[in-house]
Amino acid sequence: MSSPIPEQSTDTNGSGYITERLLAERIVAIFRGYTGDQADEAASALIRGGIRLLEVTMNTEGAPAIIYRWRQLYEDRAFIGAGTVLDVEMAREAISSGAQFLISPNLDEAVIEYASARGIDVWPGVFTPTEMVRAWKAGAKALKLFPLGALGPEYIREVRGPLAHIPILATGGIDLGNAASYWAAGASAFGLGSKLARADYIHNRQFDKLEDHARHWVQTVQSF
Repeated sequence: MSSPIPEQSTDTNGSGYITERLLAERIVAIFRGYTGDQADEAASALIRGGIRLLEVTMNTEGAPAIIYRWRQLYEDRAFIGAGTVLDVEMAREAISSGAQFLISPNLDEAVIEYASARGIDVWPGVFTPTEMVRAWKAGAKALKLFPLGALGPEYIREVRGPLAHIPILATGGIDLGNAASYWAAGASAFGLGSKLARADYIHNRQFDKLEDHARHWVQTVQSF
């Protein structure tokens, strides 16, 4: 089961600490498009269900304000990061708002350099072995393999052969029915959007159901 975050560690960034938590917790919840009280209540439900890493995508309206607010609300309960960080300017804005980690759909070495210099772990988006090696050499602590939905777990198995030392955050097309296959193929953790932060539960304000759903996810991935 997922363990509470030690209070003394909530401001510990860099040196791979957040990545260590990623590899222990195995789930990052992706929030895209949710704002205001709806977003806060959904985040609280996921945290109650055991989710410990929350990503607010930077193309969400008011994303910097949400990141800042969640750092205050959940400082001893969850790590808050920024997603869809496409360039250094977005990285600067996210970090200034309190983001504890950055995730991108793309590889931009300048983002890795900027964040790493400030002690922030970056998990950039990659697709090919060449991109994976470039990102790792640039200082990325883990890599977001994206998108995976059209390829399936066998692609992870193949790239893990020569690149077994690089942690992989599998994102895109992961659900409760296939997560075990991705894990067996070599995924280190999962980036989960709508399969975890279910729109029907959030829009209908069924936050107890969302909490139970999150708990089921946590129990599932911790059983691998």
